This record gives sequence, C-alpha cells and structure tokens, in this order.
Amino acid sequence: MRNGVLFLFVILLTIIPLIFIENAEFGGADGQAEEAITEVAPDYEPWFHAIWEPPSGEIESLLFSLQAALGAIIIGYVIGYGKARKKYSSAKE
Repeated sequence: MRNGVLFLFVILLTIIPLIFIENAEFGGADGQAEEAITEVAPDYEPWFHAIWEPPSGEIESLLFSLQAALGAIIIGYVIGYGKARKKYSSAKE
C-alpha cells in the first residue's frame, strides 16, 4: 500500500509539469551549462573535445537511454542479490 502511494506520487510528479507547463523547452544540463559559460566568458575555448560525437541527436539520446537502462539493471541486480543473500543467510541459521 505504501509503495503504491509513492509510485502514484512519482507518476503525478512526472505528469503534472507536462500538463501545466505549455510551450516549455525541456533541455538538458549540458545546454544550460554551455549557456551559462557563454554568458560569463564569451571568449571561452573548451580545453577538451570529445573523441567521438554521435552522428545525430537521436543516436545520442539512444546511447544515453541505453546507459541509463544498463545502470538501472546493475543497481537492480545488486539490490536483489543483497536482499536474496540476506533472506537465505537468515534462513540457514
């Protein structure tokens, strides 16, 4: 019951801004940081460039999503392994 309320709260937090904020751009932190740097130091030259840049924004989003999914899988596995280990170690005793 408690997890269901928390899940519903997360869903509402996700949906409500999409409904009430119209014509808003949902940009990433990279774009905001670049904008802030340009305001503070317009002559700034980056000292490092990426080794490889994805050919399009869609591929970049795909790779970002894949990275997030792999991270979620690893975190879920570690949490599940820890819970199962605790459950079965207490069952032996």
